[in-house]
Amino acid sequence: MTSTIPVPQRTEDAPRWRLIGPGLVVAATGVGAADLVATLVAGSKYGYALLWAVVLGCVMKVALVEGAGRYSLATGRTLYEGWSTLGRWTHVYFGPYIVIWGFVYGAAAMAGTGLALHALLPFLSVKAWGIASGLVGLILVWSGRYATFEKVLGALVLLMFVTMVFAAALTVPNLPDIVAGLAPRIPDGALLNVLSVAGGVGGTITLAAYGYWLREKGWHQPAFMRVMRLDNGVAYAVTGIFVVATLIVGAELLYSAGIAVDTGDTGMLDLAGVLADRYGSGAGTVFLIGFWAAAMSSLVGVWNGVSLMFADFAGHVRGQAADHPDRQAGGRFYHAYVVWLTVPPIAMLFLGKPVYLILAYGVLGALFMPFMAVTLLWLLNTDRVPVAWRNKASTNVVLALCALAFAALAVDQVRSAITGVF
Repeated sequence: MTSTIPVPQRTEDAPRWRLIGPGLVVAATGVGAADLVATLVAGSKYGYALLWAVVLGCVMKVALVEGAGRYSLATGRTLYEGWSTLGRWTHVYFGPYIVIWGFVYGAAAMAGTGLALHALLPFLSVKAWGIASGLVGLILVWSGRYATFEKVLGALVLLMFVTMVFAAALTVPNLPDIVAGLAPRIPDGALLNVLSVAGGVGGTITLAAYGYWLREKGWHQPAFMRVMRLDNGVAYAVTGIFVVATLIVGAELLYSAGIAVDTGDTGMLDLAGVLADRYGSGAGTVFLIGFWAAAMSSLVGVWNGVSLMFADFAGHVRGQAADHPDRQAGGRFYHAYVVWLTVPPIAMLFLGKPVYLILAYGVLGALFMPFMAVTLLWLLNTDRVPVAWRNKASTNVVLALCALAFAALAVDQVRSAITGVF
């Protein structure tokens, strides 16, 4: 954290759109190709029956991100500094997690962007496009300048939003069915799909990066609390519409026709093909551009946000002061993690996935969302936060539900990881 605290700008002194930023960044970063496929598959299997789960997912993520932002603004500390007050066990979990997660995610992110670009421009292979995307991401975030980063993410979010809403509008959605889908019900065998859809509305470890992006934006003090909540709410409203549009496409285009798509990233390519067959090649191309924008926004967001988290973690365990250059954007640890996300994972694109690393990634990653929900409950109900900014009863209920829901999803993810490896 910087040592100089700026005087907060009043919300009435600037157009409200200028006050939207870190929330949209965290929401867009969290919605990647895998989340879109999970939502698409849910729509193709159950129609609009799980639409309510999308809304629930937005509410849960708003609560989690608001909690992370509130802790940072109320205390002036980063979320990792807060975790450290809970005991050294947080170091033991978070250190291996962020290292392993970064290596495996780097390869997955590059593969996802490469897949979309290869479908659009097949003169290069998936691997070549993926490596190029990773290097572009490294260049974009290397300086650590938040203003540039936010503008890039804003452009990608616009592409994501417009293309997916366009695809949904093409299908001429059934409004009565959409309204009926808001009534909570779980079709037979759909519990895990419910959890996947709710969990996929914008977030993994990137939810915890929100406080860091608030700092980079220049929002440091409790005076920015109202602005932060506006930012967070608008961001997840936009993300919710985007994910609802994905569900509509799955329900109208696939469910009604009984068409199945692949559950991997190639499921998005399957859908692009269906759109092209039904509405012309232009529709398929537009959708692929949106698919690429979703994958690229996640890549660039992680390259910046999780690198900020790693710099904070590495500097903290070395006993460096909060304002030490190594703990900041553009510092030594920040650069080291950006390189870690980009260069070593290239080997995985060519050599395949190491079994035990994938297993560790699956287990540690599945535990992160329950870890975040539980630690926020702990931090925001104790004297680690000023009384005025502690949780209200309603917030505690939502965070507790988050912890239970993500714990259930974690059990399934761990089981799937073990089954997939062995």
